[in-house]
Amino acid sequence: MRGEYSYKPNGEVPPGESLPEGLRRVALGVEYCGARLHGFQKQKSAANTVQAWLERALSTIAAEPVTLVCAGRTDAGVHATGQVIHFDTRAERPDRAWVQGVNTKLPDEVRVRWATEVPAQFHARFSARARSYRYLIHSAPTRSAHCASEVTWTQHGLDIDAMRAGAAFLVGRHDFTSFRASQCQAKSPVRELTRLDIAPVGQLIVLEVSANAFLHHMVRNITGALMAVGRGERPPEWIGEVLEARDRTVAGVTAPPYGLYLVDVQYPAEFELPASEPGPLLVPLSLGSLPT
Repeated sequence: MRGEYSYKPNGEVPPGESLPEGLRRVALGVEYCGARLHGFQKQKSAANTVQAWLERALSTIAAEPVTLVCAGRTDAGVHATGQVIHFDTRAERPDRAWVQGVNTKLPDEVRVRWATEVPAQFHARFSARARSYRYLIHSAPTRSAHCASEVTWTQHGLDIDAMRAGAAFLVGRHDFTSFRASQCQAKSPVRELTRLDIAPVGQLIVLEVSANAFLHHMVRNITGALMAVGRGERPPEWIGEVLEARDRTVAGVTAPPYGLYLVDVQYPAEFELPASEPGPLLVPLSLGSLPT
């Protein structure tokens, strides 16, 4: 028999239950440049995090303390164009106040893209059905003076066809132990990768990856291994061997954080969240439309 429901701020609300009277749940779409931020999650030792900035700004606009939950925490140096958060509040504000008003209280590196009130059953993390990331690589003899902290530069030429052949081993439902960080706290290493596309976009090489969920450092570890294949240091088949080994020590280096963007989080259509372009501005293409 199901236990009696007890409200917890920003927590899951079972079907048929509601928020306490006077409370409403609001979702925001957020983007940020993580180069000078200490990651998403609030920390006692670092005030310059996305969560800390957002909670301070939201509390000011709401005129009450606000805490929040995000779709997925990102590390220091990692960016987002499609992060989703939610919070519970007694404040009644129009959507534009949660966007324009909050943005006036944020640093240039953090911006709210949209806001909407959502049903009690919406949860930014647990309602998500899939997430998508893009990883941007600039392969050139010299580093560009632009976007130094927003793309990953390599002086080596990369064989995109070889990288695609290696990536094919990863699509599907697998145990990704070889591609998870040693400090990853996920209960299971099994994830389902639905897409891993690689293509040139202008002067960049873009990896686009979607899955039901990701392990800690999973995208960066996959990218690091695929770059080794692209440089000719390993054959494409090596990616399959690494996957089967289920051993992080055989997968090679972790790619830097600067090229990584959380670009989209997918939710059931019933929540009717606003649509937005995945970005970033350097990649003005919709999901799934990288050139083949």
